[in-house]
Amino acid sequence: MARSTSSPVAAPGTATDAAPGRSVAVHLLFSLRPAQWSKNLVIFAGLLFGRRLLDSQAVLAAIGAFTVFCVLSGVVYLVNDLTDRESDRQHPLKARRPIASGALAASTAIGAAIVLAAAGLAGAVLIGRPFATVAGAYLLLQLAYSSGLKHVVIIDVLTIAIGFVLRAVAGAVAVNVEISHWLLVCTILLALFIALAKRRHEIVLLAGDAPNHRPILGEYSAYLLDQMIAVVTASTLIAYVFYTISPETVGKFQTRWLGLTIPFPLYGIFRYLFLVHQRKGGGSPADLLLADRPLLACVALWALAVALIIYRPL
Repeated sequence: MARSTSSPVAAPGTATDAAPGRSVAVHLLFSLRPAQWSKNLVIFAGLLFGRRLLDSQAVLAAIGAFTVFCVLSGVVYLVNDLTDRESDRQHPLKARRPIASGALAASTAIGAAIVLAAAGLAGAVLIGRPFATVAGAYLLLQLAYSSGLKHVVIIDVLTIAIGFVLRAVAGAVAVNVEISHWLLVCTILLALFIALAKRRHEIVLLAGDAPNHRPILGEYSAYLLDQMIAVVTASTLIAYVFYTISPETVGKFQTRWLGLTIPFPLYGIFRYLFLVHQRKGGGSPADLLLADRPLLACVALWALAVALIIYRPL
């Protein structure tokens, strides 16, 4: 089994972004943090669980929705880096981000954010008005987070979690399917689990200097976050178990075998906790997923198992 280390991963959006000799376009690309776009894969949940995976038009719509959210999330990262550039300069890793380091001018980042936001929303309208409404709500929520909600204790992590729910809803709306309320519950709980783990990582990494880098960290402690994580972990697993065995799910997919996928979220969440506590990971969930092969394999096998069960010939 591959071992994960606590050293930062050299991926777009990380501490290596401001390497000298790179063009403005490259620095701008890194500021959009393409490595973080894996979070938008939640959009494909509607395609998978809506049983539209074999529908070419639905697949194209889902890909279009994913692209729109990658653009909009890139805008959010630009705005976040602009508002946090002073505090980022005091951070051991974030100080080398292009905007914080001065490699990318603030005026360039602002102009790019405006153009990309307009392009992303225009693309959302092309997919459909309901999808555009959800995409617009996502952008507004994330801008509100960057502008002030990230400084409000508990509300900060809840905002992050709701952002993932909006991604899931947008994916379902894009392919015109209903998404189970159980999946929405699982999505917000899992996202909350990851957000809390990220906060814990920041507190442990920065120690007593944490509030100077991010004021909201002064409102948390590792012990408090561990209590919250324990509650959310149990809630996430229970919600997923109930989803797989609920009469609604059994009736929709005409199978009772979805419960066989329960070991995957069990292992995945426990593996994530192991990496957070024993390997000091969790600072960048997307990088952690891509860098840790057992965790990546778990997610891939879970998706494959779900697809095989719900798309089996009747």
